[in-house]
Amino acid sequence: MTGQTRVNGQPGAWLAVSDRGLSYGDGLFETMRASGGEMVLWSRHMERLALGCRRLKLPRPDPDFLARECAAAVMGLGNAVVRLTLTRGCGPRGYAIPDAMRPALVVQATVPPMLRRDWYHHGIRVHVCATRLAAQPLLAGIKHLNRLEQVLARSEWHDDSLAEGLVCDADGQVIGATAANLFAVLDGILCTPELDACGVAGVARAELLARHPDIVVRSIGIDELRGASEIFLTSSVRGIVPIAGIPAWQLEFGVGPRTCALQAEWQAAGFMPELPA
Repeated sequence: MTGQTRVNGQPGAWLAVSDRGLSYGDGLFETMRASGGEMVLWSRHMERLALGCRRLKLPRPDPDFLARECAAAVMGLGNAVVRLTLTRGCGPRGYAIPDAMRPALVVQATVPPMLRRDWYHHGIRVHVCATRLAAQPLLAGIKHLNRLEQVLARSEWHDDSLAEGLVCDADGQVIGATAANLFAVLDGILCTPELDACGVAGVARAELLARHPDIVVRSIGIDELRGASEIFLTSSVRGIVPIAGIPAWQLEFGVGPRTCALQAEWQAAGFMPELPA
């Protein structure tokens, strides 16, 4: 099976052309990994969705209803990637929020992406993106529907040897990767960029910060990464992936002990995806 798409609680695959998610990117989404039919890091996803709803002044969907919809979408798949999309629904033309909102909910389950075992054991190589992220504290941290900055950043490379791209804000502070958060060991201290003005606060990042209060959240200049002893990326779908090199800087990194320890912890907690033999 290839999974299914459900719209507003029913099987389906379309939204009205007047939906504000299409017109204005007026909505939120969560991308989750399902393992054995269960949503991994579900409570973290629900926390971020609730924050996004408060920020965008959207009615918060009932988590129990969302759980049932996700379970229905992955039925027969077991392992899957589930995208939950919440829009403000249809409304008259113009930016004003409609007085009577009828949010639209789309839940789509697909087979997991093909992951490479060597990424986790030997690391990946990454591009340094020229595209910068604009500051907007109201949208920082949440996963709103407008991903044009990430689309443009991802368009910068076509080399299959590069698995991701690092992105910065307008001041040259590293924010993360196009689809992942970043952690780096700098002067022996594990750090991750602060995301007060832009970027997505990933659920894997949130879980790591909760488990390891010694991790320092601070501004990290892109050039600081040249002196890192370890760098890795986190996401709910891919788990913990080490960075092995930044070719543009002619830099190579080893997969260090802190990264390996966290990968083992993630595996034991059931958060790492299944890898090919």
